Amino acid sequence: MRSLNRLTSSFTIKNIAAQAIFMVATSTFSYAASLSVNIVDKDGKPTPDAVVMVVTSSVSSPKMLLPMAATISQASMQFIPAVTIVRPGAKVTFVNNDPWDHHVRGSAAGAAQFSGNDENGFVLRLGGKTVGVAGKSSTVSLDSAGVVLLGCHLHGSMVGHVVVSDTPWAVKTDANGVATFTDLPDGAATVKVWHAAQFVDLKPVQTALSAAPAQVKMQLSVTPRRRAAASSSTAAPEKFAY
Repeated sequence: MRSLNRLTSSFTIKNIAAQAIFMVATSTFSYAASLSVNIVDKDGKPTPDAVVMVVTSSVSSPKMLLPMAATISQASMQFIPAVTIVRPGAKVTFVNNDPWDHHVRGSAAGAAQFSGNDENGFVLRLGGKTVGVAGKSSTVSLDSAGVVLLGCHLHGSMVGHVVVSDTPWAVKTDANGVATFTDLPDGAATVKVWHAAQFVDLKPVQTALSAAPAQVKMQLSVTPRRRAAASSSTAAPEKFAY
């Protein structure tokens, strides 16, 4: 019995020690750090629909990963949403909810369009939506990190973007120009920002993350045109010779 008690005690001590080691190991990658990034335009006004990406020094993943699937609607002569964030390998479905035909042309955005490398390029044509019937749709796979510019051959005013992020921490700024991160690991981090109107990328900002909330402010060198609200009109667009 004494031998059994000693054996049980030994296992208990070892179990407690193992749990303690596990707690220390897992606490090494703390997710307590929070970061607020404020993006303003050249005039100092809040800038919505900018994408803020954080590259951390530790090898870890957020509690909620970026999506592997997304849907973008063509409605009222717009891509909705105007900016979509996914991770590499994501499937993106395009749905035409307008009563007339649209193209979806995907190509490299910004300075990348001159590199000759357009791994995420594609061209689709979607027929117009019939009343009472689901809009025509098609799905593409975006396998490489980068920004995809969306356009329509038929309607040149239609512009959208898909950001295929190579970092799992990527957030779109809200109407106040703020992107908030709440589950970042402690340690050094690099903050990068992308915006459709910012042709030349801004210089990344270095910051240190800890239990204390961190704040970063970055300013674009341009003043983006504000996107018009989507209209509910079903009037046909102006006719052109295509």
